[in-house]
Amino acid sequence: MHKVSFFKSIHVKLVLIYILLILLALQIIGIYFSRELEQNLKSNFQQSIYQRVDLMQYSIREEILKERDDTMPSLEESLNSIVKEFSTGDILEIRVIDNRYRILATSESNNQNLIGQSSNTDTVRRAISAETAFDLISLDKKTRNRVWELATPIRDGAGPEDEIIGVLYIISDIETVFGQVSDINSIFLGGTAVSLVITIFLGILVARTITQPIADMRKQAQAMAKGNFARKVRVYGTDEIGQLAITFNHLTNRLQEATSTTEAERRKLDSVLSNMTDGVIATDRKGRIILINDPALELLHISRDVTLGRPIASVLGIEQEYNFEDLIHMNDAVNLNFSTAEAPYILRANFSVIQKETGFINGLITVLHDITEQEKIEMERREFVSNVSHELRTPLTTMRSYLEALADGAWKDESIAPSFLNVTQTETERMIRLVNDLLQLSRMDSQDYELKKDIVLFNSFFNSIIDRFEMAKSQNVTFERLLPEASYYVEIDTDKVTQVIDNIISNAIKYSPDGGSVRFGFTVQGEMLKVMISDDGMGIPKENVTRIFDRFYRVDRARARSMGGTGLGLAIAREMIEAHGGKIWAESEEGYGTTIFFTLPYDLDEFDEEGEWE
Repeated sequence: MHKVSFFKSIHVKLVLIYILLILLALQIIGIYFSRELEQNLKSNFQQSIYQRVDLMQYSIREEILKERDDTMPSLEESLNSIVKEFSTGDILEIRVIDNRYRILATSESNNQNLIGQSSNTDTVRRAISAETAFDLISLDKKTRNRVWELATPIRDGAGPEDEIIGVLYIISDIETVFGQVSDINSIFLGGTAVSLVITIFLGILVARTITQPIADMRKQAQAMAKGNFARKVRVYGTDEIGQLAITFNHLTNRLQEATSTTEAERRKLDSVLSNMTDGVIATDRKGRIILINDPALELLHISRDVTLGRPIASVLGIEQEYNFEDLIHMNDAVNLNFSTAEAPYILRANFSVIQKETGFINGLITVLHDITEQEKIEMERREFVSNVSHELRTPLTTMRSYLEALADGAWKDESIAPSFLNVTQTETERMIRLVNDLLQLSRMDSQDYELKKDIVLFNSFFNSIIDRFEMAKSQNVTFERLLPEASYYVEIDTDKVTQVIDNIISNAIKYSPDGGSVRFGFTVQGEMLKVMISDDGMGIPKENVTRIFDRFYRVDRARARSMGGTGLGLAIAREMIEAHGGKIWAESEEGYGTTIFFTLPYDLDEFDEEGEWE
């Protein structure tokens, strides 16, 4: 946040406002005081002049109306002595003028030559013509001081109706009054300056009491913006500013709690989004991606940088089929097929709208699930049902045909009836084997079985199974035994492992040509006993080798079915070997035979030299 400049700070503004208000008040008071003082001084000055004017009018009127003789001084001399007597103090000059504007006397000795001349003073003329006193303040041309001119009529009686016999014209020095006002104004201005200095100091103190808490709150707000809620605002009092500081501290605590709660919820959400296996994508109201978790990036095989801000339909690769409006109104999930020729890969996208209570749409939430295994299982389930149906339908159809022939009278023909019954019995046994194999696989899938393990000498155990097949074989097939001379003991369920080896040897004999050989052997590799059964049969194409352990899978369906197989033998073998903790696999080259390998756990340290359990 930028620092507030000095002249823009509220502290300076408050001080300036305070000073301007005080200055304005002082100016108003000063103007009113100066004007009233001036009026008062002028009134007092003029009142003192008027008091002497009344006395002069009486003396001058008596002198003008007096009858004179030769023994008495002349009128001019008598009037001059009177005006000189009263021309003291602030009165600069006194003139006596008759009603014909002739100057009769003057108190100014330098103006004695004006006696007998006509007066051209405008003030005198107005007083005579208006028959009333007239005054004005004018500027003395010589001294450049202000003077007060007063012309008041002199009547031959005391009443206002009496005849005017002359005018008393007085010039007084009123500059002294204005000088006094000026001196008082100077004193007032000095006092104002001192008051302003004191006002500025007090204004700073007063403004500080307001701005200091505000400055503290500003610093606290800046600290809060940076995430620091530990700092508190100092409370200076219980006034409005103090209450605001208390409220601000309370707000800080509440905001800290809310921030902590929000941060905790954010961490929870981040943890949920990061640890959930499903992918989550959030968009804004325009369909642009604003959030995507790591599982979604992994599911889409894309980086975060190239997803944020892009339209979701483009990222999901469905922009050709759907736009954002379509996805908002999408009620069903959409399958995203990213399968390749090498491997299937299918995602399912579920869409949910982010909507306010007002109905305004803020965005879209998309949840991605990897349903590749589900689709694969569903496909295998459909294939399994189809295979079981097919495997059961074939013997049932054969049996129905032969039974219908027997029912139509073939049972009476002794030459064909036994063969028909033999076929029916063979197909029945085939169905029984199929059902038994299915039941066994079902128990293995549900783990509804227990291994009954015993410690056996694997050399003798393996040889006994080979001997049984060697004595019962009907084909011209040679058995080759590549077995070690040392004794090896293993802990196995003999019935289950016997069934595994029986299935493998049966297949090897079935697919071996006349004159071929079947080879048997086993070795110890680390903690595993590795068993090998190999034949010289037709072999398996390379692309089908890994699938021969799938249920109902046959490389050559027609030949396998004609040989009475159910297609479940190797699938059962895989389940049994894995239940013992081992693995089973095949290696084959088409036209050159097949080798089946499987391993069983083996630990030499658990047996003594005589094969007893330690």
